Amino acid sequence: MGRTGGYFQRWGARWTRAANRYAAWRATRGRAATAFVSQPEPRTIGSLARGRQLLAGNLMFAGHLVEAPEADLWDLGVPDRAFLDETQEFGWLDDLAAVGDGRARRLAQRWLAGWIAHYGRGRGPGWTPDLTARRMTRWMHHAVFLLQGQSAEGQTAYFRALAAQADFLSRRWKATSPGLPRFEALCGLVQAGLALEGMGRLLAPAQKGLERTCRDRIDVGGGIATRNPEELMEVLSLLTWTEAALREAGRGAGPEHGRAIRRIAPALRALRHADASLPRFHGGGRGAEGRLDAALFAAGTRETRHEGLAMGYARLSAGRTSVIVDAAPPPAGPASRNAHAATLAMEVTSGRRPLIVSCGAGEGFGPAWRRAARSTPSHSTLVVEELSSARLGAAAPRQRGDRAPLVSGPARVPVEITQAETGARRFEAGHDGYLAEFGLTHARVLELSADGRALAGEDLLLALEEADKRRFDAALDARRLRGIAWQLRFHLHPDADAELDLAGHAVSVALRSGEIWVFRHDGRVRMTLEPSVYLERGRLRPRETKQIVLSGRALEYGTRVRWSLAKAQDTALAVRDFAMDAADALE
Repeated sequence: MGRTGGYFQRWGARWTRAANRYAAWRATRGRAATAFVSQPEPRTIGSLARGRQLLAGNLMFAGHLVEAPEADLWDLGVPDRAFLDETQEFGWLDDLAAVGDGRARRLAQRWLAGWIAHYGRGRGPGWTPDLTARRMTRWMHHAVFLLQGQSAEGQTAYFRALAAQADFLSRRWKATSPGLPRFEALCGLVQAGLALEGMGRLLAPAQKGLERTCRDRIDVGGGIATRNPEELMEVLSLLTWTEAALREAGRGAGPEHGRAIRRIAPALRALRHADASLPRFHGGGRGAEGRLDAALFAAGTRETRHEGLAMGYARLSAGRTSVIVDAAPPPAGPASRNAHAATLAMEVTSGRRPLIVSCGAGEGFGPAWRRAARSTPSHSTLVVEELSSARLGAAAPRQRGDRAPLVSGPARVPVEITQAETGARRFEAGHDGYLAEFGLTHARVLELSADGRALAGEDLLLALEEADKRRFDAALDARRLRGIAWQLRFHLHPDADAELDLAGHAVSVALRSGEIWVFRHDGRVRMTLEPSVYLERGRLRPRETKQIVLSGRALEYGTRVRWSLAKAQDTALAVRDFAMDAADALE
């Protein structure tokens, strides 16, 4: 970025901070709400395990563990901006509400009062549109939990601060980040307009903004610009929740609102793994258990997508097996600040058991893990010279480097999905993410058998055009003709037990359901079983796991490796999977 561009970025950031401060100052001097007209119901519930850890004084935010029994949350030293953001958005309130006893309520009320004392006058780092939207919504959802046993003075302070946040958000919702935050802000404003006494004036502008956002931010295929599957699920949950609230108040949702729900639901069904979870791409996780199906049920439509891509993802499914592939260029511009260099990466699930996965979003483990999680080696795909197929650019002023946008990623990702006469589903695609540097196109072919018991794969590195061949020759010369190193990675879920056998020519993978899958390759490359990590949200630390790695060097204009993943012959056609998942320390 040039000096002029950097100047305008810094100026824009300063203007945004000034606008937020002014809007917060105005909001805290407005008319306060005094009560609820109608009581909102909690839309989500948090983690019982994390709530108990908070009560024990183990405060885990953004990968940092602070042991501080009886501490005031707002007096803690702040390790980094991510820690600050997680405390300010009040996600911990969901976890304390999951415990729900008197002790949890008293802690929530103490931290709520502390926030009002520190920041309720419209000052401090939490007065940004994104954080305010999440915080305000949680305050309303957990109102009964927060207000039970409160003094009259405490209730007055709660309603005054809640009304100020709604007023601030009504002025600044247009400055929210792309994707989910915009929907959180507008749906929260609709709820505030319906539920808070004296705040009905917010309703019409919020509904108008929501209509426009549904029209402009949900594409014709039901996707969003960030391509984050978990975000799309949360958007659907917000829209169905808001539609229900409007219906209960005797009002109807707007036409664009309804159309958005009908577009999103089929896309999410196509993204649903066999275990009712979501693929872990572009900053999204697998989703809380049961949340995806609850959102799809609330949508009230059973329409499914039968052909093509869903938000840029391809889905192959048969029997108990689902395969989901990132089959489109990564998000661009501001929408890519959580995006991954994951083009042509895949995930495989068998029944209730994830088998091949991505490492995850890295959210909650600190900026170093989060940045690593965005790289191509953290995904189940081919990597050239340990470089990502898309690169991270420079972060904006006051923005963490791990949230930098993606730049110079794949631009062309041709895809073809067909069905063979045998009933097998075949996926063929390629991307040009390594073209500029090495002259190589990565092509991937996947074929899932009609019974779902076998997945055959072929990965190719190809120099197709004369210009590509010249670029490949130059890269080869720079490496003194030793070849261009590549690795084909298959990250395994931590619950999958893998062992090398057959003199290193196969890997046996046992799932907790009792299924045995066997991975083989065509014998022309080196295969190893190496350490990997699984970045599971809510854990204190990354989970150890393994990855199957095929490696070699490209010496010619065409390099091909074939592999297969198939159930062992003695694995039953139908498996009664009663194995219970191990209890997690922090879920």
